[in-house]
Amino acid sequence: MRGAVLYSPRDLRFEERDTPTIIKPTDAIIRISATCVCGSDLWPYRGINPVLEPTPMGHEYCGIVEEVGSAVASIKPGQFVIGSFFASDNSCPNCQAGYQTSCEHKEIIGTAQAPLLRVPLADGTLVLTPEVPSNDMIPSLLALSDVMGTGWFAADAANVKPGKTVAVVGDGAVGLLGVLSAKQMGAERTIAMSRHEARQKLAREFGATDVVTERGDDGVARIKELTDGIGADSVLECVGTQESMMQAIGATRKGGYVGYVGVPHGVELNGEELFYAHIHLHGGPAPVRRFLPELIELVWNGKINPGKVFDLTLPLDQVAEGYRAMDERRAIKTLLRP
Repeated sequence: MRGAVLYSPRDLRFEERDTPTIIKPTDAIIRISATCVCGSDLWPYRGINPVLEPTPMGHEYCGIVEEVGSAVASIKPGQFVIGSFFASDNSCPNCQAGYQTSCEHKEIIGTAQAPLLRVPLADGTLVLTPEVPSNDMIPSLLALSDVMGTGWFAADAANVKPGKTVAVVGDGAVGLLGVLSAKQMGAERTIAMSRHEARQKLAREFGATDVVTERGDDGVARIKELTDGIGADSVLECVGTQESMMQAIGATRKGGYVGYVGVPHGVELNGEELFYAHIHLHGGPAPVRRFLPELIELVWNGKINPGKVFDLTLPLDQVAEGYRAMDERRAIKTLLRP
């Protein structure tokens, strides 16, 4: 089969790769219905994360089960499934606590930009939809594999509650779906921080009541201005830079919560400053598996439509253009169909 392989910064190729097979009895093989390019894929694509050898790409996926190993009990061929970017057994102490991305037996999923995917620990990782979905529902179901689940975790970690004020730092797919998550969780006011008109428009569609274009200290000052000098109850940090993290902390009221899900690059926190900030800080790799059943139900019942973040759809063999479009900010998020 052919799939996406990153050779070096901005050298992404769609080329022949080994067809995945069952290796362990707990594996499943999925025929991909849709995959996509993630903002975190741009870190190695841009050379910020080193690329030491040709590397298959992709960690977001949904599709039809083709084959299962002899020990797999909960899924069978022909069913439609969604999984997270970390395979997990969903039974170890960390999984039982709701942190499947810290499973004691976790395995990274990293080869999903291809027609077929091997998923380890299939019973713990994959979640069924009620039936095989219609074609138009697939983008929203695909979003649950990472970006919607990550935005939801950011809101959950930031303790978003009905009637509260929320600020979202970052206007990529995760930040936009953080806005949607805050709305779904009952936030009274959601402030999206964005400078880009198309992203501002989508943020408002997802439930943003205010848009702030300023960044850094100016962004913090604007949030304080909008909240009578207090700050937001909950702030979602969805970027992963030093500036975005300090902006999130600075925009949070005393006793408030920061949920951070942007993969950190060069983020360093001063212990004394953090001490006197008097905030709750919680985040990490989103345990998407914890939220998948609830999020599938919300999509299935038409309560949320996170697939709107895909503003570019391409055939899988044009994956390189999908990366370019996101790298050049011509697209928020690229969906790929085999």
